[in-house]
Amino acid sequence: MSKLKIINVVGARPNFMKIAPIVEEIRKYEGIEQFLLHTGQHYDHKMSDLFFNNLGLPKPDCYLGIGSGGHGTQTGKVMIEFEKVMLEEKPDIVLVVGDVNSTIACGLDAVKLGAKLVHVEAGLRSFDRTMPEEINRILTDQISDYLFLTEKSAFKNLENEGIDTAKAHFVGNVMIDSLLKHRKKAAEQKILQELELEPGNFALVTLHRPANVDDRAVCTTLMQTLCTISESLPVVFPVHPRTRKQMGVFGLDSLIAKHSNMRLVEPLGYLDFLQCMDNSKFVLTDSGGIQEETTVLGVPCITARENTERPITAEVGTNIIVGRDSQKLLAEANKILAGKGKKGEVPELWDGRAAERIVKILWENEGK
Repeated sequence: MSKLKIINVVGARPNFMKIAPIVEEIRKYEGIEQFLLHTGQHYDHKMSDLFFNNLGLPKPDCYLGIGSGGHGTQTGKVMIEFEKVMLEEKPDIVLVVGDVNSTIACGLDAVKLGAKLVHVEAGLRSFDRTMPEEINRILTDQISDYLFLTEKSAFKNLENEGIDTAKAHFVGNVMIDSLLKHRKKAAEQKILQELELEPGNFALVTLHRPANVDDRAVCTTLMQTLCTISESLPVVFPVHPRTRKQMGVFGLDSLIAKHSNMRLVEPLGYLDFLQCMDNSKFVLTDSGGIQEETTVLGVPCITARENTERPITAEVGTNIIVGRDSQKLLAEANKILAGKGKKGEVPELWDGRAAERIVKILWENEGK
């Protein structure tokens, strides 16, 4: 009897945390053969390798090495190279996660070449079409055969777009599977000592979205706000390469240099970052995944965006959306410092068993 063949696709770092629990769960099924493909959309080899090692992911069966480029270039290159893999491997299923360019590119190839397409983290919407990720989410959901949802609001989004919700399954959040599995190991890391940080007495920052870092006025205001916050407690800022480049272009390095409590560091590995997040007073971010992780860790999260595609984190979690208003941002930070930060709850099914549910559904419906 032939095995059910699944190609699992990753492209950028947020994908690694989502695919790791699925890869691990599939190993329990003798009737499934899996193939791990890394498009190389996130082109920092050192960071990719570090994340793979941290998460216990096997070496990819195929690495496309696509690298950086404009949206059209990157998506097109992935499609050209992934089509060759599809023709060679002939999978029954292609499983994609999240909303990066690799997600839609591999999804299009899969469907056109007759494989079933599975989208993990489907149905999330920011309703902001200026975000490239929003376009990727919408289009991938339209062509998928299986839609796995992290929160129930996604059902309504899919329904509103004319998608048959019989294809949709509310299974929980695979990012949280990874977090819960690795939280104890993360607690053993030495990053707090290395950075000379006191648990519960520093803020953690991540900023990388074009709307925040490509606009001189917005980026400058955000950095000034961070410097103000750093007068109350250390601010640890693992700087995304794109953000570091823009800060240089806008001449912000001299501003940062005047504030000794501003700790700009290189991007951190998954376990180091998780330890920092788990021990921070609060997190300021524009990342979707971090909104989810802080909610489960019970750490207040201030989101410097006008919207979120993960509304459950703001509805029941620890997330506060402040937009790019520096006054609102500072007011929220001060509230947290005064011990009046938002207390949240863990959303339904964010229990570390999402991958188990996903693979079980696929096997029961597609197993040979």
